[in-house]
Amino acid sequence: MEADAARVLHKEVVKEARGRRLLSPDHVTVDGTLLDAWASHKSYRPRDKWPPDDARRGGRNRPQDFKGERRSRDTHASTTDPQARLYRKGQQQEARLCYLGHVLTENRHGLVVDVELTEADGYAERDAALTMLERSVRGPATLGADRAYDTRDFVWGLRSLGVTPHVAQNERGRRSAIDGRTTRHPGYAQSQRRRKIVEEVFGWIKTVGAGGKLRYLGRAHNKLWFELTAAAYNLTRLANIEAAAA
Repeated sequence: MEADAARVLHKEVVKEARGRRLLSPDHVTVDGTLLDAWASHKSYRPRDKWPPDDARRGGRNRPQDFKGERRSRDTHASTTDPQARLYRKGQQQEARLCYLGHVLTENRHGLVVDVELTEADGYAERDAALTMLERSVRGPATLGADRAYDTRDFVWGLRSLGVTPHVAQNERGRRSAIDGRTTRHPGYAQSQRRRKIVEEVFGWIKTVGAGGKLRYLGRAHNKLWFELTAAAYNLTRLANIEAAAA
């Protein structure tokens, strides 16, 4: 982790794909997914009651009833993995102790150009997207993304990097940050079609990569796993692409 070896490996795999001319350098997609932490809801306790009584005794956690209890990250944290956050991506979804995994893919073959793993909050997806773009994209490009990225600050951030925002318009009771000057171009519709290929990456990571439930504690260890898994996905994808072309 100190040498950032997993990130170096992933960069070398991306470099190999670029050398084989399998990347689309100027059309990319970003998205994030929840990765369940190795911690249960029972471990999410008030900070002023650490360590809990049952932790002192050892053995199983006592049954917990959270009904009517207000829990926030300012007053509560997991005794198992304190860096995990209780978070939900939508109003109709349950809150989970998790991290956010972020992926930047290119639009030709869906190869992973960059990854990031952060604590879960409402700004993490857009902040991570800008970080990955600054780190991995050179020159003019387009970025496909879903409605969660349709905010004025994020769109301005993209344009300051020379990236054209091909984000899905969010007009649910508000005004979209992009308008017809962007959406009228054929490339916008194409980016919206191609951005869905990122879901294949998440599906592979959570099944073949065994990321349905994280197995490590703390952001640093899970980030290392996430980078190695992204490199493994790319290597598998490269083999499949070349086998299909043979």
